[in-house]
Amino acid sequence: MGGGSGGLGEQEDFFKEYLKMMTNIVVLSLLICISLAFWMVSMTASTYYGTLRPISPWRWLFSVLVPLAIVTQGFKKKSLDHSGALGDMKKQIDSEYKEGGQRNWVQVFCNGGVPTELAILYMIENGPGEIPIDFSRQYTASWMCLSLLGALACSAGDTWASEIGTVMSKSKPRLITTWEKVPVGTNGGITLVGLFSSLLGGMVVGAAYFIAQLLFVSDLDISAPQWPIIVFGAAAGFLGSIVDSYLGATMQYSGFDKNICMVVNHQTKDSKHISGKPILDNNAVNLFSSVVIALVLPGVAWGFWPRG
Repeated sequence: MGGGSGGLGEQEDFFKEYLKMMTNIVVLSLLICISLAFWMVSMTASTYYGTLRPISPWRWLFSVLVPLAIVTQGFKKKSLDHSGALGDMKKQIDSEYKEGGQRNWVQVFCNGGVPTELAILYMIENGPGEIPIDFSRQYTASWMCLSLLGALACSAGDTWASEIGTVMSKSKPRLITTWEKVPVGTNGGITLVGLFSSLLGGMVVGAAYFIAQLLFVSDLDISAPQWPIIVFGAAAGFLGSIVDSYLGATMQYSGFDKNICMVVNHQTKDSKHISGKPILDNNAVNLFSSVVIALVLPGVAWGFWPRG
């Protein structure tokens, strides 16, 4: 009986491993087909725009595979960022903290909708190939690239500020509009650690963009310098956090609930008003912030970007 059960268990394990292997092969085959389809679209678009610089099928495969892997891991862990210690600390100060930090479709849209729209508009306007940021030669493309950078860096900066600054700062935050000390978790509360984190988050986005330019753009030697991408990425992260904090302090309700001893984003019978009015929620604030930075950053960069 024991030997038979063991043999049956081994067969089940073999079947599971075989099924997993076949699933991976099927998924990889589908991804290759998708990447080839994108490559054909890229070839057609490059011919239409006259750039003759289509993106290779390997890069399309990479572009599809990496986001898929990230999303898959997010679903497996039920989170996009689940550091155990950081998560345990965050739920003690955030009344709306969700175990695992799952993002719903509204949050995803408000944080990723603007960059996605800008990326689509860029491809429609300029084709799928990479173009160096150079206002003297490619004004429209440069404007859209920096607008996209601003939206992404803004979201990253705000996320780093709220996730890291909130739990790592040893000093109480100050309300950005009055500079008064407020409880941790108050909308519009800022700290030096949070501001530095927002700058660092934007800088990481800018650095990733800069590295991509070095790897995939062929005519950088005759274009304007690209290193300011890192600087303006950091600026977008920092300014995005400031705009987000100002909107949070004025357009979001913050109150201290004596019953749970936490800051809440909606009025309750036990809450005492701290700041703001119940006009926008956190998702709307994130959306407005990314739109503002996406509109402002290209104009600022145009005035300071070194000419090639």
